[in-house]
This record gives sequence, structure tokens and C-alpha cells, in this order.
Amino acid sequence: MTNHDMSNFSMLDLFRMEVEAQAIILNDNLLALEGNPNVSTELESLMRASHSIKGAARTVQLDAVVKIAHVMEDCFVAAQQGAIAIDSADQVDVLLQGVDMIERLSQLNESEVSNWIATNEGEIESLITALCAILTPNQETQEDGNEEGLTSSSLEPASTIPSPNSKPIIEDTQNIENDSVIKDTSLIFASQSTQVSSSTESAVEIQNLKLPDDENFSMLDLFRQEVIGQSAILKESLLERKNNPEVGYTKAQLEPLIKAAHTLSGASRIVQINAAFRVSHAIEHCFIAAKEGKSLVGSHIDNCLQGINVLLRIAQVPETDIENWSVQHQVEIETLVAAISTIPTQKTEDKETRGQENSKSQSVASRSREAKPWREATQSQNSKLEVSSSSSPASPTPPAPSSAITSSPKTPAATTTSTSTKDIAEIQKAKSADRVVRVSADNLNRIMGLAGESLVEANWLQPFASSLLRLKKTQIELSNLLEKLQESLVGENLNERAANSLSTSKAKANECRQILSDRLNELELFARRSGNLSDRLYREVIASNMRPFADGAQGFPRMMRDLARRLGKQVKFEIIGKSTPVDRDILEKLEAPLTHILRNSIDHGLESPEERQAVGKPPEGTVRLEVAHRAGMLSITVSDDGRGIDLERLRQKIISKGMVSADMAEQLTEPELMEFLFLPGFSTAQAVTEVSGRGVGLDVVQSMVQEVRGIVRAISQFGKGMSFHLQLPLTLSVIRTLLVEISGEPYAFPLTRIDRIVMIHPASISVVENRQYFVLDEQNIGLVAAHEVLELPNSDVHSEELPCIIISDRLSRYALVVDKFLGERDLVVKPLVPSLGKVPDISAVALMDDGSPVLIVDVEDLLRSIDKLLSVGLISKINKMTGSGVTKPRKRILVVDDSITVREMERQLLENNGYEVEVTVDGMDGWNAVRTNSYDLVLSDIDMPRMNGLELTSRIKNHPNLKSVPVIIVSYKDRPEDRIRGLEVGANYYLTKSSFQDNSLINAVIDLIGESL
Repeated sequence: MTNHDMSNFSMLDLFRMEVEAQAIILNDNLLALEGNPNVSTELESLMRASHSIKGAARTVQLDAVVKIAHVMEDCFVAAQQGAIAIDSADQVDVLLQGVDMIERLSQLNESEVSNWIATNEGEIESLITALCAILTPNQETQEDGNEEGLTSSSLEPASTIPSPNSKPIIEDTQNIENDSVIKDTSLIFASQSTQVSSSTESAVEIQNLKLPDDENFSMLDLFRQEVIGQSAILKESLLERKNNPEVGYTKAQLEPLIKAAHTLSGASRIVQINAAFRVSHAIEHCFIAAKEGKSLVGSHIDNCLQGINVLLRIAQVPETDIENWSVQHQVEIETLVAAISTIPTQKTEDKETRGQENSKSQSVASRSREAKPWREATQSQNSKLEVSSSSSPASPTPPAPSSAITSSPKTPAATTTSTSTKDIAEIQKAKSADRVVRVSADNLNRIMGLAGESLVEANWLQPFASSLLRLKKTQIELSNLLEKLQESLVGENLNERAANSLSTSKAKANECRQILSDRLNELELFARRSGNLSDRLYREVIASNMRPFADGAQGFPRMMRDLARRLGKQVKFEIIGKSTPVDRDILEKLEAPLTHILRNSIDHGLESPEERQAVGKPPEGTVRLEVAHRAGMLSITVSDDGRGIDLERLRQKIISKGMVSADMAEQLTEPELMEFLFLPGFSTAQAVTEVSGRGVGLDVVQSMVQEVRGIVRAISQFGKGMSFHLQLPLTLSVIRTLLVEISGEPYAFPLTRIDRIVMIHPASISVVENRQYFVLDEQNIGLVAAHEVLELPNSDVHSEELPCIIISDRLSRYALVVDKFLGERDLVVKPLVPSLGKVPDISAVALMDDGSPVLIVDVEDLLRSIDKLLSVGLISKINKMTGSGVTKPRKRILVVDDSITVREMERQLLENNGYEVEVTVDGMDGWNAVRTNSYDLVLSDIDMPRMNGLELTSRIKNHPNLKSVPVIIVSYKDRPEDRIRGLEVGANYYLTKSSFQDNSLINAVIDLIGESL
């Protein structure tokens, strides 16, 4: 992230970003705390989040946010120390109201802040008073009757509560080294700002908290003050320990040192002095290592003291010279950082611990990368932060600047220097791993399109290689003809010139054959490498457009908790599959429909605690949101264990609304009844409330799912619960499709819109009211020819059975007859040219592997077209005699392999492509079979008992009646000499068994004997 990229953000923008991230942490941990009040990890996270908001609010001079965040922080610190217990829902409600107020204040425009705060001052003061009341659990409060139940009286906290600042703010610096820079800002100036240092202060003092006014200080001035103050703390402690080496550090003594070093590293980030950041960061890790039990000996302390001296030297460098100074002293800084970094590795027995630490830091880094991209982005905008602060009165007297300037670090030992190279590389690697680049959605879409085109172009190489194989086959035939010509002329009296010409021609033909074979092998190798590289590139680009589902579900737990309390119900909400990657565009569209479904699950689905207990259920209901990838699709399920849907009551509701007649309603199946829930304006609620009853919730769900070419189904068990199943494409840029052939042209149907694919016999077709149908699973399915709907010419394809695609919407279900199935394919979606407008029945276009275009069918539009054509009688009947003609026999292939796994794989692959296949277990059985039966092709392994594949091929090619039967050798061996041996004995193709994973085997079969029919 460059400074130029960050220049578009104002200080208020950065503050909003920080509040957005920290509010998520506060909401999540408050909900977790409500379920288990004694969990210290949640309290630690809550304290840090509120502390970060407080510091960020100071940077933008938002006093109201500072006050609210400060009291919340005091509450969490007091709870950490056991002085109070946040164990009631009412307390959590007040704290959540504090989070909401902070979010509301952060979203105000800069020009609106003052007026808004003045208008809502009473609400803010009441909230702060209610927050202060949490610190005084023994003090009775009076409700003023407002809807939040907040009190406006000033309450004085109990004096028994210890000071929040008596416990260090940073409890575990390993978990915050990847925090945002604004968070570091709050730590930097926490020691310099006026704070409510004890929870025994009155609420009035908290409410009257004012910010210091140091507008005359620049950021670099504040940094210099911070370095002088914090360096004094570090230096005093290190010198004392150096003079008394027999006395070790305790954990309590190390806490302020870790905090001071962390503060310096954060300050260095803000002013963008990388040298200072690296030194202070290394010192911080030394103290962390000491806290974990590693000893700081004299040389370690000396290295840390040298690092502090360097920090003091940096602080005195003029702003205009800092960059040049850093370049000139880069080697010195790197050496010093490497020397300091060797401290955690001094003990050989700690190697395993260090590995665990590295693993932990990587875990922290990955969690940091999952956060919003702007959190890393703020690390490049630190120079724009304007933070008001004052010098900390608690800081010791700073040392004289001259002593800091004249000090210089000593050169470490040679062994230290040798270790430093590895440490430097690790640091650089860690830094590069955390880098984030802002890319616009349009740029990413263009990159995705180019990656798809690259994949298509790479796939074009394989057909080209196949064409060269045909050339090679012709070359072999030419060589054979020359050889036969030479044999036929034996005994003839040829002059010397003719004999030489014939010999030369034969030699040239063999030479061309060898050159072609070599170049073909090279081309095949390049095609595989190119295809693999293009595929990897394509997958990486697709992955870059994904986000974990948790990013879009952050507000659901809070919404469920608040709604359950409002309705007086007890709910256990579970999210399964938070890390499931979801396309960014789909994730943005999911929030509204999932919100409607989840709200309905509480309002309509779950019973009250009394009702649940009356029917033998636990008083607490469960709502589960499950996300997973299944069968190449994104599957989302929302389920509850509530009352479910009473189908008879639903049936009567449908009749009362006049949607269908009573007779028709009685014939509706359960899935058909459930489809009515998704109609606009339809609701099962008894009355219209703020939560439900307007009939718009599930309609929104259906509209969104159709927009992204997905499907949604509702399943209910009366008295046991209900579930909604959403099946969506993994990405909008790439869809999984079924390719079919219609009138000789390929068309793609999105798999999410296909109910089933079937093969039906013409004899099973019936006619009612001049419309054709067939029965499937006791349901009548209308039958329509695809070429008629798409206005294409009739094809002359004749087969025993009709390939059909069953598609449906809420009202109709049809079987679409196509010429044949071509298989499943992932296609990169390319929108149609806008100037064409809406093309009937077509949604988009894509490119096939060979670069030819294929149209993607708009199933929703296609169903409307079918209804329209049927209503006016423009659909012709399908000829029942389609399959009554003479059936052309399928081509037969013999598979010879001693491995049952390989035999079955080859058999299934060939049968799926329409060939008739027989198998034998070794070369001898294959030789007996090929002599007694007629086959169009033989597919053989090499290494087999009794007779190997090379001998089998040789016998076939030397047999006068079998030598015309093509042979393909498929083997694990891929050495050039093995390939040459196979071709020399007469094999037409030599393939490796990796060809099962692509179309190489099928392409070779088609090249030799054509397609199955």
C-alpha cells in the first residue's frame, strides 16, 4: 500500500474504519461474555478494543466517544480484576448500547458532529451514567422511564474497585503486534493523555473529561517526546539489571518494559521511521522471550541498551535528513537488529518453543489478514495522523540528548553476524507476507477475464498436438508405403540412380518421422506445462476474489440476540463454516436474504420457552446457519428446532387468499405448498408487526437467489423445525454447467438450475390435450424439444432414447429434449454486448477449451418462453418413432490390464462416451479375446503376467487379419525409450495413465476410430 493510495483517506475515515473493526470485536466478545462471564480472554479482547477506540477518538477530538469508550474500558478492566462481574443480560445490553452509540457517532459527517452531540447530549450522558453504574453494582439506580431504561443521575463508583490502571494495559503483546496503527496510536498517547485512572472517580468526573490541546506539536515532535520518555524507562531498568546480574526479571517487572517497547514500535510506525520500528520491535520481542522464561544475560542487555541509544539518535535526526540517515546506517541497523533477535534462540532446548511461537505468530498474521484490508492500509498513512497529547507526568527524567547522540552500538561477534542473515531474511519474509495492495473490482474482473483467456489459449495447444499426431500417422503410412515399394522391387533390374533415390527417400522418410516424433513429444510436454500454469493462475485469481463467510455474517449474532430478547425467547445461535470462502459479490448479496430467514426463524419458527417446555423441548431453541462447499456449489442451510409449518394451515391460507381453488389445493404436494412461501405478499403471520407479517422476507430471498442463478428450497417437519436450503454458484465469474448439443451447436445450462437429467424411451411418452408428457417419480413432466424453443432447425439425430434436461420454477416443470449430453464444464462468464439488449433465453456467453463460443441459457427466461409457446399451441410434438429405426451398432473396444482399478476406470470412461467395452485381465486373455471377437480398438497396459502389452501389440500387428486393428498402449512408464519401444512394435498411440485426468485418451480413441456411433 503506497502513501498515494492512502491519501484519499481523511483522519475521520481512518477513525470510522477503526471503530468498524473494533465494534465487531466488542459485539462478538460481549455476546460470548454473556454466555460465560468468567472467560478472561473475552475480557482481554474487550478491554483492548475499547482502549483502541478511545485512543483513535482522541486523534479526531471526539470527546463523547472518548468518554464512552473510557468507561467501557474501566468496566472490562474491573471485571478482569474480579472487582465486578458482567454476568447479567441487562449489563450486556448497556454495553452493547455503548457500542451502538460509538458506531453512530463515528458515522457522522465532520460538519454534523457538534450539532448532533448537542442535540443528543442527554442520551449520551444517560448512557455514560448507566455504564458507570456497572462499575457500582451495589449502588441502586432509578429508571427514568425511557425505552433503554437508562438513569441520568450521577453515581459514584464504589471505592472497593481497584484502579483499572493498576493492571498493565497490554497483557499479551504477542497477540497485538499485528494490530492496526490507530490501535498503536491509542497506546502511544495513553500515557500522555488525561485519563480516569481509577474506577473510584465519580461519574461527574468522567463526564467532564477534556482532551489536551497540543496542536502546536508536530507528529515528529510527539515521537521524540515518546522516545525520550519510554527510553528512560527501558534504560533505567536495563542498567539496574546489568549492575545486579544475579537478580532476574519477574513477569510483573517485564510488563512495563514490554509496554514501553511496544509503544515505541507503534510510534515509529506512525511517523514511518522503519529503522526505529525494527529496533524497538526487536527489543519488545526480547522482553517477551524473557517473560516466557528465557534468561537475559549481560550481552543481551548490552544489545538492548545499544538499541535504545540508536532510538535516541534517530529521535534527534532532523525530519529532512531521516531518510538519508536510515540509508547510511542501514548495515548498522540490520546488524544490531540481528544481534538483538538472537536472544530467543540462545537456549537449544527452546527450539521447539520457538517453533510454536512462529506457528502462533503465523496464526496471528493470518487472523490479521482476514480482517478488512484497510487495517493493513492504515500502516502506510501514519504520517497523516494528527494526535493531540501531552508529556506523561509518570515518565522519568529524559537523558541528555548529547549522550544519546554520541553513543554508538558495538559490533557484535562474528557468530552473531552469521545468524543475523537468517533472521533478517525471516523478518523480511514476514513483512512481505503482510503486504496488502488495493485493487479495484473492475481491475480484478479484467484480470480474471485475462486468466480465463489464458486458460483457453493453453488448452488450444492440445488439439494442435493432436493434429500433429495425425500428421505423424500419415508419415508412418508414407514410410510403410516406401518400404513396400522397396520390397516389391526386389529382384527387379533397377539402375543405380533409381535404387539410390529409393533408399534416400526411405531414409528421409524415417528421418522426418523421428524429427516429428521428437518435436511432438516436446510440444506435448510444453502443452502440459502451459495448461498447468494457466490453470494455477486461473485458480489463484478466482481465490483472490473470495472472502471467508464470516466477513458477511458478523452482525448476525448480535441481531439474533437482540431480537430474541425483544420477543422474550431463548435462542442458541450457531454458525458452522465461518471460514468457507465465498465470492465477494455473492457475499454482499447474501446479507439481506439471510437476515430475513434468520428473523423469521425466531419470530415464526421458535416457540416461547413456556410452549417449548409444554411439548417436551428445552426452553432454549437452536438456530443453525451452516455454510459449506458441496459438489462444486455453495450450500447454505438455515435450520431451527421450532414448530415448523402446519401444511394444512398453509393450504387453507393459500385458499383464503384465492391463489388456487380448494380442489387444486388438496392435490398440491408438500414441495409445491412450500413454494407459496416465496411469493410476494404471502405471509403466515397472524398480524403485521415490525418484525414480520408484510410478506416481503422470503420474496427477497427468492429474488436474490434467482439473480445469482441459484435455487432455494424450504423443508418443514411440523413440530420439529424447519430448514431453508440455498444452493448457489461458488462464484459469479465462473459457473459449473452441463454442456449439451442442440441442432449441432453446444449450449450450456447452469447446474444450479437443473433438477435432473434423464434418458427416456419414446414409448413412455403420453399425450393429454395435445401436450406430450412422461411420468417420473409419479409426477407428470411436460416434454418439449429444445430446438423449437430456441428457434433452431430440427436435427437428424436418431437414438433409442431421448436425452432430457428437467428444469423448473415455482409454477412449472418441463423436460427439455436435446440431441446429446456433452459433459460438465466450468465456464468463465462473459456478459453479452450491451448493444444487443436482452437476448431471449440467453444470459451470457463463454469460451470453450478450443476457443469456440458457447451460449449460456437463461433458464428462467426459457421457462417463460415454453409457457408462452404452449399457451398458443406453437410447440410441435416429438416424433415417437425417433428410436424405431435401425440402430447403428456401437463401436467395441477391448481393454487389457491386470489392475482392476485401471480396468474399471478405463471402462467407465469409455462407456460414458458411448463405446461398448469388454475387459480382460492380462495379455494372454487379451490375445485370445481379440482372435475370437471383433473389436474396433484395443487398449493395453505394458506390464502384465503371462504376456506383456508389447508382445500383445506385436502379435496383433503381425497377424494378417488383425493388423488393421488400432492399438493404444497406456502405461505408467513415461521414459522416451519406453515410448519408442511401444511405437516400434506397432502401437498407434503411447499414452501415460495421467491421460485419464484430461481428454487425451478420448481424443486418441476418436482420432483412431471416430466417435461412438
